[in-house]
Amino acid sequence: MFSRVWPWLVLLLAPAAPAEPLRIGFGTHKPPYVFEGESRGLEYDIVVAAVRAAGDEVEVRYAPMERLHLALGRGDLDGIATTNAYSGLPAYYSAPYIHCQNVALALSSRGYRITSIADLGRYSISTFQRARHLLGPEFQAMAEANPRYREEAQQINRNRLLYSGRIDVVVGDPRIMRYFNREVGEQVDTTQPVTQYMLFPPTAYSVGFRLAAQSERFNRGLAAIRANGEYRRIEQRYADY
Repeated sequence: MFSRVWPWLVLLLAPAAPAEPLRIGFGTHKPPYVFEGESRGLEYDIVVAAVRAAGDEVEVRYAPMERLHLALGRGDLDGIATTNAYSGLPAYYSAPYIHCQNVALALSSRGYRITSIADLGRYSISTFQRARHLLGPEFQAMAEANPRYREEAQQINRNRLLYSGRIDVVVGDPRIMRYFNREVGEQVDTTQPVTQYMLFPPTAYSVGFRLAAQSERFNRGLAAIRANGEYRRIEQRYADY
């Protein structure tokens, strides 16, 4: 009798195997949202806190956004940050965890009159990878019809292009642009006045997951950190950027 029960007792009493961490991809260095290699940033902290609040652990990987989308499609990642349903990639998208205000920026000396997204089609444009998908259908139509449209894997390149006069307009988050001004100040004149064109509504970013269950757990964790005040504390850590 005991010999028949013993194997079941071993199975019941054995410690459960730890769950595999979620492999989450973030884009390359874009302070204050992601400080690559430093395990911090506004987006980084929010996503990691939400995953952990849901009871999971995280294995973070960094790559340009185009490579992240390919990796998710191949199953090499469980999720990628800074994306949304406009991306065109089949995924289970979480609730938005952050909203960013993207703008168009040009040197004031150029004197451009830009009042709509369609107006951007007259100019050379530099922006971040996947912007043609993430900023909505009107922007995508402009990008696809504009032979002078380009996307940068390294977002710091936009600052160099703008202040050197090699590009007419850059599109992106002004907080990222301001941060990178510190790093290119010896290469280009970042004191030149810049005009900001408010053409876009706030962009909602989600995590795109391979599995529905992963997205649902993340949503529970996100709700938890909003409710317990952790989300607000993370925002306050980056309020000065």
